[in-house]
Amino acid sequence: MSSKDKVVKPYGDSWGDGQVQLSFTLPIPAGPLALEAAKRLALQMGFEGIQVVNMKDLHGFSHFILYGSSRHSVNLDEISVVDAGDEAMTFDEVNSFIEKEIRRKVVVVGACTGTDAHTVGLDAIMNMKGYDGDYGLERYPMIETYNLGSQVPNDILLQKAMEVKADAVLVSQVVTQKNVHIQNLTELIEMAEAEGLRERLIMIVGGPRIDQPLAKELGFDAGFGPGTTARHVSTFVVKELARRI
Repeated sequence: MSSKDKVVKPYGDSWGDGQVQLSFTLPIPAGPLALEAAKRLALQMGFEGIQVVNMKDLHGFSHFILYGSSRHSVNLDEISVVDAGDEAMTFDEVNSFIEKEIRRKVVVVGACTGTDAHTVGLDAIMNMKGYDGDYGLERYPMIETYNLGSQVPNDILLQKAMEVKADAVLVSQVVTQKNVHIQNLTELIEMAEAEGLRERLIMIVGGPRIDQPLAKELGFDAGFGPGTTARHVSTFVVKELARRI
């Protein structure tokens, strides 16, 4: 890849045209005023050639879909990618790795904590059926799992982790309005540190707005976003555990 190719813009109809589809909601009724406000907002975001292709009234609010060309670009050489681990092992490889390197079952406790009642992501990782053709952790013969479900207080999660002598704690956070997930995750890490558990546990967080940089910033060992399956999580857990032994 040449140095020129490392400076990239969004792609629409032709290379480097910067074409972007954007949608957002404004807290004013749909109409000429809202339409002009949407255009000016897009201009301030750095878009040119703006076309509002849809405006819909949402009971006093207005929702927009528009197209425009972004004048901004990004230099790939300036990006440092942080990976959560190696390429995911298969179901059989994970179990074999545990048998050879750890020589006992790995204990994992998972929960949706705080006010979060959305268990779809957690269940995709932990339930026996799994997700997208990958078995969940419950099916792994060398992994002992405890799925605590939804709306679990942070202190209860840590209490269970101590009770079963967990190796890893998995936290799923789907509710993100007003950054409540960040507040809740920060509290969990602070509690774990106060109880002297942080260094003993592999702590992992997952959710739609979670990535590795955010997870590390909050004090977790790894963060997994959309598209994650049990293979990704189990690979990280067992390799990290083997490294600590």
